Amino acid sequence: MAAAVQEPVAPTFRDIDRSVLRVMEMPGLAYWIWVGFCFVLVGIGAALWTRQIYEGLGVTGLRQPVMWAMYITNFVFWVGIAHSGTLISAILFLFRTRWRTAVYRAAETMTLFAVATAGLFPMIHLGRVWNLYWLLPYPNERYLQPNFRSPLVWDAFAVSTYLTISALFLFMGLIPDVANAREHAIGWRRTFYATLALGWQGTDEQWRHFSMAYLLLAGLATPLVLSVHSVVSWDFAMAQLPGWHSTIFAPYFVAGAIFSGVAMVITLLVPMRRWLHIEDLLTPWHFDNLAKVVLLTSLVVTYSYSVETFMAWYSGDKIEQMTFYMRYFGPWGWLFWVMVLCNCLIPLLLFSPRIRVNLTALWIISLFVNVGMWTERFVIIAGSLATNFNPSQWAFFRPSITEIMITAGSFGWFLGLFSLFARFLPIVSMTELKEGIVWLRKSLRKDYSRAA
Repeated sequence: MAAAVQEPVAPTFRDIDRSVLRVMEMPGLAYWIWVGFCFVLVGIGAALWTRQIYEGLGVTGLRQPVMWAMYITNFVFWVGIAHSGTLISAILFLFRTRWRTAVYRAAETMTLFAVATAGLFPMIHLGRVWNLYWLLPYPNERYLQPNFRSPLVWDAFAVSTYLTISALFLFMGLIPDVANAREHAIGWRRTFYATLALGWQGTDEQWRHFSMAYLLLAGLATPLVLSVHSVVSWDFAMAQLPGWHSTIFAPYFVAGAIFSGVAMVITLLVPMRRWLHIEDLLTPWHFDNLAKVVLLTSLVVTYSYSVETFMAWYSGDKIEQMTFYMRYFGPWGWLFWVMVLCNCLIPLLLFSPRIRVNLTALWIISLFVNVGMWTERFVIIAGSLATNFNPSQWAFFRPSITEIMITAGSFGWFLGLFSLFARFLPIVSMTELKEGIVWLRKSLRKDYSRAA
C-alpha cells in the first residue's frame, strides 16, 4: 500500500517573511569560499587588464582585420543578459503576470549587475582607458562627439538610460522589503536597512505614492526593453560589412537577448533555490513558465537564423554568400554548429512538460543556451570581420590568455556581486509574493497533485 502523500500547508504572510529573512542571516564558510573564488577570478582579470594597459592591445589577439572580438562579444552578451530582467520586472508587471512575483527581484538584480559588467568592456577594449570620456557624447573641438549619425553615440544614451532606470526600479521595489528587514535586524544591519528604507512606515499615503511611482517606472522601462538591444544591433547593422548589414538585426537581437536573459535567470535561480532553501517560494510552476519563454524565444531565434541565411542566398550578393559560407564551413565554422545545437535544437526538449519541471534538466539546458548565445555573438562579430570585402586581408581571430581570463573575470564579477546581493538584501520580494499569495498556494497544491 502506497504511503499517503502529505498535502503541504498553505503558506501565510509570516511564512513568506520567515523564508526570505532566513536567507539574509549570516552565511556560512561555503558561501564565503564561493564569493572568494569569484573575486579571485576578478583579481586575475584585473591583473591582466593592468598588463594590457601597460603594454598595449598587442597582448590580445586583436589583429587586422578582426579588431572587435571577445571584448565586444562580452559587451553584447552582457547587455543581452540584462534585457530579460526588465521584461520580467516591468512588462510582466504591467500585464499582471501571476508567476512573475517570485522571480522578478532576482531577474532585476541580474539586470543591474549585467549592465554594470557590460559597461566595463568598452573601457577594456579602448586600450587607453584614460580616454574613456571620449566615448561619451559631449561637444568638443575635435567634433568626435556628438555625431548623431553614429550608433556608438546612441549606445551611450541607451545603455546609460537603461542602467539608471534599472537601478531606480530595483531600488524602489526594495524599499518596503528592506523596511520589513529593518524591523527584524540588529546592529549594523539595522542601520543599513534603515538607511535604504528611507523612512518607510507602510502608511496608506506611502503605499499610494509608491504604487503610482512604481507603475510609472514600469511604463518608462518598457520601451527600453525594445530600444536598448535594437540600438546595440545597429552598431553592426549600420555598417556595410557583409554579415552585419541586415535589417533583421534589431528584432533578431531583441529576441536573442530575451532568450539568453531568461536562460540566465534559470541558471541562477535553480541552484539558488536549493542552496538558500527557498523551495517553498520558487516552485516548479515558476520554472515551467520561464521554460516556456525560453522555448518561444528559441523558436524566434531559429526563424531569424533561417531568414538571415535565406536573404544571403536570395540577394545574389557573392561577397555576402561567401561570408555566410565561411561562417558555416570556414576555420571557425564549428562554432556556428555549436550555436545551432545550443540555441535551436537542445531547447526543443522544452516541448516536454516533464522536462520543463525537471529542474536539473532545465538547468543543464539553460547552460547550453548561455554557451550558445555567447557563441552567436562571437560568430557574428569576429566571424564577419574575418572575411571582409578583400580576401587578401582575411584573417581569423585567435584569443589570447588575456582576453580569456578577463572574460572569466567578468563572470566572477557578475556572480560575486549577485551572490552578495542574494545574502544581504531580499532576493525574493516579500511584498509582491504576499500580493500574489493565492497563486503561490495554488502552485504548491499543483505540485502536490502532480506528486500524488
